[in-house]
Amino acid sequence: MRPKILITDRIHECAVEEAKKFADVDLRYGISQDELIELIKDYDALIVRSGTKVTREIIERAENLKIIGRAGVGLDNIDVKAAEENKIKIVNSPEASTISVAELVFGSLISFIRNIHKANESMKRGKWEREKFMGNELYGKTLGIIGFGRIGREVAMRARAFGMKILAYDPGITVEDAREFNIEYSDLENLLRNSDIITLHVPLTDETENMIDKRELELMKRDSILINIARGGVVNEDALYEFLKEKKIRGAILDVYSEEPPRDYRLIKLDNVLATPHIGASTDEAQINAGLVIVEKIRNFFR
Repeated sequence: MRPKILITDRIHECAVEEAKKFADVDLRYGISQDELIELIKDYDALIVRSGTKVTREIIERAENLKIIGRAGVGLDNIDVKAAEENKIKIVNSPEASTISVAELVFGSLISFIRNIHKANESMKRGKWEREKFMGNELYGKTLGIIGFGRIGREVAMRARAFGMKILAYDPGITVEDAREFNIEYSDLENLLRNSDIITLHVPLTDETENMIDKRELELMKRDSILINIARGGVVNEDALYEFLKEKKIRGAILDVYSEEPPRDYRLIKLDNVLATPHIGASTDEAQINAGLVIVEKIRNFFR
């Protein structure tokens, strides 16, 4: 018997074609919660992205469901506890967007410190304001990486190419691990005090929620830059707004927010904030990989 797979959020067509090689696949993009509750009992596997909310009610109505595939990183939209209780396996594809996210860190950072985004807008308004856009080099600066997993390590590799000094904080690694990657292991306080640029690469958990709050911001250099291309909830946005507004830190680069899309744009509209609409994984390569990786994991599960 071929397994039946329901896909409710759009994944790349090549991944859909791969799934059809070993399963019967139904595409129901944009399906409502009520419709999903009625349909889910007929399927062995469910593939979602971030749009579909896989609630306890859906899981408990899934009489035949054996596996849920999240094409992407986070599992915020899946009731993981309910899935575990019902012996439903969950797989995701965090590896798919690793390179895209690491490259966005440096694309955004270079644009920020060289004022490329502002100079571009000035030129489009027909102005020649060369003296207005003095910037800085990355060479010789200290980059603090909070979270030294898959993405943090790719960021470190690129930072070395720019001649940066690298500090990393992650309770899951050791001093020896840091030496292996030719970086310096640091506790969080030391990293905050001594980094020119701080980039976050941690999941949103009870332990990491608001891990950058008023106390942590107070430790940062006045001319430092905070980058959050991880999860919005790991930074207290109210505290960050106050520090940026009062120029207590130089600036922030944000791709993620505690509420998406945001209802409050005060933080985003600040002149010393470079903001993008959660595009960390928005590359053709990442989208293809996210779908293919999750389909392959589901194929292996049914094997």
